Amino acid sequence: MATFAELTRQHTKLTLEETDHLQRLIGEWGMLADLSFADLLLYVPDHAPTKKPAKGDKWYVVAHVRPATGQTIYHYDYVGTAASGPEVPLLGKAYVGGQVCEGEITVEGVPDPVQMVAVPVRFGSKVVAVLTREWSSRSGRQPGELERTYVGLFQRFAAMIAEGSFPFRGPVADSSAAPRVGDGVMVLDEDARVQYASPNAVSALHRVGIGANAVGMQLGELGFNDSTVRAAYETKLPVIDEFEQTPEVALLARCMPILATGTGDPRVTGGVLLLRDVTEVRKRDKLLLSKDATIREIHHRVKNNLQTISSLLRLQGRRLSSEEAKAAIAESVRRIRTIALVHETLSREPGDDVAFLDIVRPLLRLTEEGLQSPDRPVRFSVKGDGGRLPSGIATPLSVVLTELLQNAVDHGFPEGSSGGDVVVRLQNKNGELHVRVINDGDALDAGFELSNATGLGLSIVRTLVTTELAGRISMRSGLAEDFIAVGLTDHPRATGTVVDLTVPVGGS
Repeated sequence: MATFAELTRQHTKLTLEETDHLQRLIGEWGMLADLSFADLLLYVPDHAPTKKPAKGDKWYVVAHVRPATGQTIYHYDYVGTAASGPEVPLLGKAYVGGQVCEGEITVEGVPDPVQMVAVPVRFGSKVVAVLTREWSSRSGRQPGELERTYVGLFQRFAAMIAEGSFPFRGPVADSSAAPRVGDGVMVLDEDARVQYASPNAVSALHRVGIGANAVGMQLGELGFNDSTVRAAYETKLPVIDEFEQTPEVALLARCMPILATGTGDPRVTGGVLLLRDVTEVRKRDKLLLSKDATIREIHHRVKNNLQTISSLLRLQGRRLSSEEAKAAIAESVRRIRTIALVHETLSREPGDDVAFLDIVRPLLRLTEEGLQSPDRPVRFSVKGDGGRLPSGIATPLSVVLTELLQNAVDHGFPEGSSGGDVVVRLQNKNGELHVRVINDGDALDAGFELSNATGLGLSIVRTLVTTELAGRISMRSGLAEDFIAVGLTDHPRATGTVVDLTVPVGGS
C-alpha cells in the first residue's frame, strides 16, 4: 500500500509545508476519533476547485483512523481509493466554502444512512483537504453526559481545524506514548477550572488521594500538580509531562489547549487534560533497570574470577620445567582471557546482547600481544561489522576466532618467516554471521582436510562450530581475489589460507 506521502504526491500538488500540516493532523487525530466516537477520513482533491463543486470532482482518501471508543462503520481499507457517491458534493462544498458541512451518505455494507460531517482543513489562507467524521446514529453509542461532552470537544477542535489553528504549528512533543481518551479526560475552562471529569479521570484522582468533587475547582485547589496545564496555556501548545503525584503513584498527563476561533485572537478558551496512571509501568521499568544492572555486575564478577584463574595459571606455568607443559598452560590462559574479554564487554552493555565488533578488536590486540615477535611481524586487522549477538553466541564464537587466529600465525607464519597479514572480515546478512579469516602466509599442505585435523585448537573449533553454534566451517588455500577483496594488493598470489565460518544468528 502506498504511504501518505506517496498518495499526496500522486494525486495532489500540495507543497511540502501543506503536506507536513496534514501529517501533523494525522499525528493528532487518534484523540479526535476517540472524542467523536466515529471514523475519521482525510480526503484530498486531485485539483484545486475554486468554483461551485461539481459531480465530476475527484477526491481521494489518503488516511483513515477508527475510534477506540466506538464502533467503526468501515471494515475495509479505502485508503488510496477515489470517493464516489453523495459524499463528493459535500466534500466540494466544505472545500470551496471553507465551512463545516453536514449531510447523509450511503456506505456499502451499512443498511442505514451514515451521518457525515465535512471539516475543511485550512493551512494559512488556503483549504488543502477535507476531514470527515462518519458514523451511523443507530449503531453508535447512546448519548449521555460523557458522549455529549466528548462530541462537543471534537466540534471545538473541528472549528480550529477549519480556521487553521489546529494542528499546532510550533514544536510539539511526541504523542505516540501520550495518554488516550479512554485513560481519563478532564475538560477545563479558560481559567483551568474543571468543567467535566470522566469516570476514569475521577478514578485517577481517587488513587492519588483526591476525593473531592473536582468540577468547578482549579487543579491547584485540589492539590493536583497543574504544571502541565499551566505550561500548555502559557505556550498555547500541547504539553506532555510525567510526574509523581504521590510517592506511590506516577501519572502521565497531556494537556491540549483549545484556542478561540472566529475572532482573530488566538487566546486560550479551555483545554483538554488526558491522564494515565503509569505507576505499574514505571515499577516494571525500575525492575528491568535493576535486573540489567545485576546482570552486568554478574558479568563483571565473572570476568574478575576468570582473570584470577588466568593469573594463577600463569604463576603455575612459571614453576614448570617442561616446555610442553608451559605451552599447554599458556594456551589455557589465552582461552580463559578470551572468555573474560566477552564478559568484560557484556558488563558494559545494557541487556544480554553485545556488538561483536567490540569483542573482535580487543581480541586481535590480545592475539597480537601474545603472538607477535620481531622475527615474524604479523599485522592484524578487521573489516566489516558483525552486528549485535547474544552472549550465548558471542562467547563460543570468540573462542573459535581466537583458535583460528592462533592457527593462522602458527602455520602461516612459522618462526623465522618474514611475517605478513591476518585479516578478519565480518558480515551479518539474512540471519547469518559470515566470518572469514585470511592470512597471506604459507599455503595449506596438499591433501589437508579439516575434518581429519587432530590438533587441539582445530578440534576445539570444529566441536564448537558444529555443536554449540550449529554453523559451518571450511578451510582452503587462498586465491588472488581473496587477498584483493580485503585490500591485500601486495600479495595477489595463490598462497596463504582462507577460513570461512557461517553461524546462524537469527534476527541479530
